[in-house]
Amino acid sequence: MDSTSAVGGLTSALDSAALGKRSSGRRPAVFLDYDGVLTPIVDRPEDAVLSDTMRAIVRALADRCPVCIITGRDRAVVQQLMGIDDLTVAGSHGFDIWMPGQGAISPDSLGDFTELVAEATATLRDRLADTDGVTLEPKRASVAVHYRNAAPQERQRVHDIVHALLAEMPDRLEVIPGKMVYELRPAVDWNKGKAVLHLIDVLGLDSDDIVPMYLGDDITDEDAFAALRGTGIGILVGSPDDPEMKDRVTAAEFGLASVDDVARFLSELEC
Repeated sequence: MDSTSAVGGLTSALDSAALGKRSSGRRPAVFLDYDGVLTPIVDRPEDAVLSDTMRAIVRALADRCPVCIITGRDRAVVQQLMGIDDLTVAGSHGFDIWMPGQGAISPDSLGDFTELVAEATATLRDRLADTDGVTLEPKRASVAVHYRNAAPQERQRVHDIVHALLAEMPDRLEVIPGKMVYELRPAVDWNKGKAVLHLIDVLGLDSDDIVPMYLGDDITDEDAFAALRGTGIGILVGSPDDPEMKDRVTAAEFGLASVDDVARFLSELEC
């Protein structure tokens, strides 16, 4: 099987026969991105509050099988937006991994990037001060530059400012392109895929009777799809008709077209 597929060519994860054939009767362990998966993408990050319906679905799923949240958001922020604080969460693209009853379970090798993030945030705040429609979101191990609300003619300027900073700190920062956002994070060998593999190990999910399933929508989720390819199941959330999915290729094997489809899939998933 090819390692990547066109978005439009993905089999729907709602095709229970196809999914069942791929999972071979194994019990799922479910890893969920947040924005674009459990809640729609919104203009302001702080407005992405989990609906009561989706919250009930996630809680019910967690009663049936292991559930972890893997997000670019800060862990505390996503817990507040979800209204759920008793699930394992890998925040900041896996730089901040937390487990109920145990606390932090991030690898010790990741270190502390507080000063680096503060320096990058201060520089960007100064250089983008007169750019309307841009929002900075400092996180535990990154800073996000949201430009969804910026005028089209300003977006090239945002790009240039972000990449000028990267050129000044080439061994310290790297950028993750996302949906109308640049995420600047420490230039270390860590991503959502490595975070998922770390959780599978720490939570004891590396078993022949368990199949890891990862649901994500963004470019950053491709690392997780690739990490699970051949051993787990990657599910890309997003309609092929969405302009942001145009020309996208993915390591996911299945697709779901919307957050509503995610709700249906999680409700019907057998554990």
